[in-house]
Amino acid sequence: MSFKHKHLLSIASLSAEEIMLVLETADSFKEVSGREIKKVPALRGKTVVNLFFEPSTRTRTSFELAAKRLSADVINFSPTNSSVVKGETLLDTARNIEAMQADVIVLRHPAAGAADTLARGVKSSVINAGDGWHEHPTQALLDLYTLREKKRDFNGLRVAIVGDVAHSRVARSNIHALTKVGAEVRVVGPRTMMPYGIERLGVRLYDRLDEGLRGVDVIMMLRLQLERQGRALYPTIREYSRLYGLTAERLKLAEPGALVITVPLVLQYTVVHGAVFVLFGLAAAGMLALADREPRLLFAFVMLLCCFEVFFAAMVAILAEWLLETVPWWTILAGNLLAALVMMAYFFRGHRVTWREFIHARR
Repeated sequence: MSFKHKHLLSIASLSAEEIMLVLETADSFKEVSGREIKKVPALRGKTVVNLFFEPSTRTRTSFELAAKRLSADVINFSPTNSSVVKGETLLDTARNIEAMQADVIVLRHPAAGAADTLARGVKSSVINAGDGWHEHPTQALLDLYTLREKKRDFNGLRVAIVGDVAHSRVARSNIHALTKVGAEVRVVGPRTMMPYGIERLGVRLYDRLDEGLRGVDVIMMLRLQLERQGRALYPTIREYSRLYGLTAERLKLAEPGALVITVPLVLQYTVVHGAVFVLFGLAAAGMLALADREPRLLFAFVMLLCCFEVFFAAMVAILAEWLLETVPWWTILAGNLLAALVMMAYFFRGHRVTWREFIHARR
């Protein structure tokens, strides 16, 4: 079987056989990514343009990396540095790019249907990398590829999609994809975050998380699309987290070995915390040069750094438990207290002084 579509605009337009063909083709490309020289000539002589009208890191970078590994020439287009700021339309921009002999245009746009509009107006192939609330077909294909690796068979697979389904293009694409390949899909969340008539897509709707998770094989946790909601759809984030946050107890309701697809919020706090800690560590390295001349100054700085570390860790821990109610605050705080002690011991050992010598040091 061959892929007969010129464009990839949505999952809804693909058949189950075409979806499986894409996944099987991806197997060979995964093998290429494991080589020492990660490059094949499949797209040699072709030009791929990444036309992104929304901020993106992972999607744009992954498209660029994939195209380069297939030997294509890649152009990254930024609307903020183009004639778009002067009023140039999407089609005008695309036609100008097409005049440069672009073969493939990868489009991300905040307006639903933008990819379809672009495909009607240009001769190049168009890949939809996310258009408004509509679809994100490549992300859905990636999710299916992961499930195929972990679960092997889609038939009878029970999948729960939890959260803001109404504003999630990834959820919509995943619903189309999973139902086509034979999985049972449940959507879980408050009615204010569910599109009207979603049951017509072949899914089961659950208001209560505990009921929706019972017996599922895969749990997909969606983030709140606050930038697209425009208004409050739930009283508070804390209440939403309490009713729809995934906890260890709720995870037990799913099948043993259930796969969870999510980006935990606590990970974001950990990254921020780590970045701040590194910056202060760099500052500490500069202060070490003063140690021989002014030991008290270094001691004061080390103590200040450790106090800041513990204080910041406490704030992160309390906020994480308040929002998620899944991570005990004392575990994060205890870990960071240990980190602070290790850091102080490292400084003392590096200067070969005892506590008493350090405190009573004179110029």
